[in-house]
Amino acid sequence: MFTTLYGKLAAVLFGLFCLIGAGMILLTLYTTHLHFQEVSQKLNQTLAERLVSENVLLQAGQVNEAALKDLFHMLMVINPSIEVYLLDAHGTILTYSAPSGKVKRQRVSLDAVERFLSRAEDFPILGDDPRDLTRQKIFSAFPIESLSGTVEGYLYVILVGEEFDSAATMLAESYILRLSSWSVAAILLLSLVTGLVLVKLITRRIRRLALSMEAFKQSDFLALPWPSSQSQSLSLRGDEIDELGQIYAQMADRIQQQVRQLQQTDQLRRELVADVSHDLRTPLTSLQGYLETLLLKESALSAQEQRNYLEIATAQSKHLGKLIADLFDLAKLNAQEMVPHRESFALGELAQDVVQQFHLLVEKKRLTIQLRAEPDLPLVSADIGLIERVLENLIANAVRHTEERGTVIVAISHKASQIVTEVSDTGCGISAEDLPCIFDRYYRVHNSRQARTAGAGLGLAIAKRILELHGRGIEVQSVLNEGTTFRFYLSPALPSSTAHDRNPCDRNVTIP
Repeated sequence: MFTTLYGKLAAVLFGLFCLIGAGMILLTLYTTHLHFQEVSQKLNQTLAERLVSENVLLQAGQVNEAALKDLFHMLMVINPSIEVYLLDAHGTILTYSAPSGKVKRQRVSLDAVERFLSRAEDFPILGDDPRDLTRQKIFSAFPIESLSGTVEGYLYVILVGEEFDSAATMLAESYILRLSSWSVAAILLLSLVTGLVLVKLITRRIRRLALSMEAFKQSDFLALPWPSSQSQSLSLRGDEIDELGQIYAQMADRIQQQVRQLQQTDQLRRELVADVSHDLRTPLTSLQGYLETLLLKESALSAQEQRNYLEIATAQSKHLGKLIADLFDLAKLNAQEMVPHRESFALGELAQDVVQQFHLLVEKKRLTIQLRAEPDLPLVSADIGLIERVLENLIANAVRHTEERGTVIVAISHKASQIVTEVSDTGCGISAEDLPCIFDRYYRVHNSRQARTAGAGLGLAIAKRILELHGRGIEVQSVLNEGTTFRFYLSPALPSSTAHDRNPCDRNVTIP
């Protein structure tokens, strides 16, 4: 069974060589036979005419036996392979030179004779063979006319008779022909072996590539597809097979990276589900506990205790609602369902409004928050609602991770035709190994900074996705136990040289 590419190509090549060889032999034999017939008929084209002109074969419709006897004897001496037949005007055989009992036909069709005499077509022209009911042979013919010019009959000469066929059969069985046949067979065999070697050389690297692909598949797309020496040899070549190998190696490397990313993403997703489940369960359990306490001990609790329980339940409900809203917002941002609606607005004014939202929280934690905006800031072009969400998340993150008596600073400046916004804090900072991953939606920092704070850590991921929708990124700098600074850039609505709208918040605001 030919199951490999090499085996299939070898089988196809073997069959192709056999067909070509057989076809060449048959074509050579056929064309040689046609050439011989054409040459023989052309050389003997006027043979019948000469015989008729030199001999009186019919007299008043009667066969001249003496003349025919002399003619047959002469032809047998000169060329025994020639057979002579005397026909009447309708093609019926009157007499012949062949041995008695050999002639099978009683009549010869005159259609071929008329074509021969009219020269209506090229040689060879085949006529009926009187010795065989189905066979046709080349011939020479000429009409026998009376003194009045009427056709009394035809002299019909078979140029390649039975004697010639016997000699040809013997020649076909001769040593020379057998030697020629063996020579042709040897040439075909040599060509086949050469073709198989060439096919093997061509398919060797394809088979190696196929084996590498299969090994890569069996290893769950984790094994290296090419040895290092093989990869180096690929770079030194340049044909299509090597190009295919290079493309496959690049594709396999990309698949490995994607598989590792999928594995890492799946692990982070499971961790996020566990973390979010915990974050959701905590306020939900607290909310359920206080509400059940109110139901069970309503009569035993004072009005102030009941109010405290309701306030705690309300706070937990708000926290739960915010967490769920963050999850939905992040899902919509990742699905690109949000489209920024750009407009011109004063970033300093928006920042002042956001800072004011944290007034009570800052007072409660005994922090200081400062807004520092440069004068004459141009308007920015962005989605005001989404940028407000970015500022809220960054400031909330800074306030959450800043200890008592600490400071949070929101600074807005104009640098190199860009509006730069920085949110800094004097909190605990972020370690160097966690810093590249803090914007990952599936990543949570498991250190003292994260452990001391509530929340699922989705605010930074949401801020990053919002800025990406605006074609912008976000930068972070942090020193552990000293503080963190987040920075992002927005484009001005108008060039600064033509912007004359003064920001109504061109002053530093400090909330102690």
